[in-house]
Amino acid sequence: MAHSSSDRPPNILFILTDQLRADFLSCYGAGFIDTPHIDGIAAAGIRYERAYSASPLCVPARTALLTGMSAARTGVADNLHALRPDYRDAGIRTWPELLAETGYHTAAIGKMHFYPWDAAHGFRQRVACEDKLWPLIRDDYARYLEAHGLAKLRWSEYGGYLRTRGAATTEIPWEHSCDRFTGREACRFIERSAVGEAPWALMVGFPGPHDPYDPARDLPVRYRDEDMPPPVCSAGDPGGLREAHERQRAGMGMPNGPIRPEESATLRAHYAGLVKGLDYEVGAILAALRDSGQLDDTVVIFTSDHGDLLGDHGMQGKGNFFEGSMRIPLVAQGPGIGSGTDHPGLVELRDVTASMLRIAGVEQPAHMDARPLPGLGTDDGGRSEILGMLSGAWVAFDGTWKLCKYHGHAPLLFNLADDPDELVDRGGEPTAAQELLRLDTLLTAEVMAGTDLTMHDRLVSPYSLANDEAFGRPGWSWRYPAPIAAAIQHTAGGGPGEESKYDNR
Repeated sequence: MAHSSSDRPPNILFILTDQLRADFLSCYGAGFIDTPHIDGIAAAGIRYERAYSASPLCVPARTALLTGMSAARTGVADNLHALRPDYRDAGIRTWPELLAETGYHTAAIGKMHFYPWDAAHGFRQRVACEDKLWPLIRDDYARYLEAHGLAKLRWSEYGGYLRTRGAATTEIPWEHSCDRFTGREACRFIERSAVGEAPWALMVGFPGPHDPYDPARDLPVRYRDEDMPPPVCSAGDPGGLREAHERQRAGMGMPNGPIRPEESATLRAHYAGLVKGLDYEVGAILAALRDSGQLDDTVVIFTSDHGDLLGDHGMQGKGNFFEGSMRIPLVAQGPGIGSGTDHPGLVELRDVTASMLRIAGVEQPAHMDARPLPGLGTDDGGRSEILGMLSGAWVAFDGTWKLCKYHGHAPLLFNLADDPDELVDRGGEPTAAQELLRLDTLLTAEVMAGTDLTMHDRLVSPYSLANDEAFGRPGWSWRYPAPIAAAIQHTAGGGPGEESKYDNR
């Protein structure tokens, strides 16, 4: 557990960007961009070299973070899935709810991507600035724009949004952009928080650099197309994955079709501009912490919900398990965290949840499968594999071999030690059959266990009813939804002689 300079637990500042891939930060080796403020977090604390989003899509990734449970356990595996409205009745708790019960003031500023969008989910304070592709939401940012004579833009108002694959220039000035609004509100929250009061846990959700890739015309820093690194180009379309990906994007009205090299360079340059703007906001937030005297008593965690292919393998966006989609940045600093540390092992996005609970001194519920990050509450080596899922897509990755299974397609198997760009599918090679079987066995066990918990609400009893006298009488009924703790007890083989909080009346 991290310790602050006072007797109380430290503040927690959790910064979550949207669709930021790791290799567009200079602390992850990008030589074409300078991100000194994000780099500074890594230098003052720890950088996780191999951090991944196991469900690289906005809502599944964010729901996993909120609950500390994998998509296999929550059943939220698509952007049009939602955390069940009766999750509390089902015994599921969110991390802000758990922290609030211990005295933390919990707040969320920016994009959360909840259903409904204005849900609290345990945050006692919210300033909403939701998805850039949801212009009709009447959130705090919409009201702010109206007060300044501006309004959110629809896709059609970006001028060639489809033609340019989302690389656009917004007419909204940089000072009034969504990321600037979010960063400024975060600074205000920090400035109004007094030293010595109850600890706070603030989640800052930046809408960028998600498309539209729309840096303002007056953004102080811009990038040239010719300075951008080229995308990873794979020959052909293994298993028809690219074609299926583009059909899905077309169905949502998003830019789709084969990406030409010049298109990829343009959207990457626009994307880099947004990343530079995010780094500026992170610097302002850190300055607010420092100026208010709270920096030494605050754990800062910076990451993203997933990446963006940006033309890799002829695709853009996310929703598959190529590195550009699922590899994320993850850096942290604060009391109890050693400075200048690089952690080389595998870690996962939802492990941030377990870490925040550990930092706050909150016991992790048994139904959560998140694990505290090494260096943020535990000294173990991280995960031995990443096991993840989306609707119709599963992945098992051990750091070297990556197995990707997509509905209707042959399994794809890559060896990232020999093939870091994932260009050679080894799935059909006899010499790799043992690796495929090993990963497939791990993946199957994970999905089976997750499915058991996904269906926990229908559990009539955690143990056999054969000797239950109440069950034998007319009018017996059971509790719905069953609490998830009962499912865990049932899976563990608990019997009627054991203590149980389950009440089926």
